[in-house]
Amino acid sequence: MDEYMLIFRNEDGGKVASPEQMQIWMKQTMDWIGGIAAQNKYVGGNGLVFENSKIVGHNGVVTNGPFGDIKETIGGYAIVRAESIEEAVEFAKGSPILQGEGNTMEVRKIAKG
Repeated sequence: MDEYMLIFRNEDGGKVASPEQMQIWMKQTMDWIGGIAAQNKYVGGNGLVFENSKIVGHNGVVTNGPFGDIKETIGGYAIVRAESIEEAVEFAKGSPILQGEGNTMEVRKIAKG
């Protein structure tokens, strides 16, 4: 069985949800993760904080991020165990992040070291 990273891509990472919306989304997310964990296929994951982030580029140039040149941001990730990329995609399809217009989930197999 391989591991896959499900990368949460937010169309507009600068948009702030209300506390009520965040509470609903967090409950949905915990239920989604719980469903994967119940199958013993959840490895781990986390959200990413947008404030006070930096982008380090070529020649050590540092800019404030992640909103410098792009509208889309990475909001977090989950790592799952799956028999195939198709199974990992099915897990991704259940993510509440997809309720947001333009949001996507990127599914990538993790290289074995």
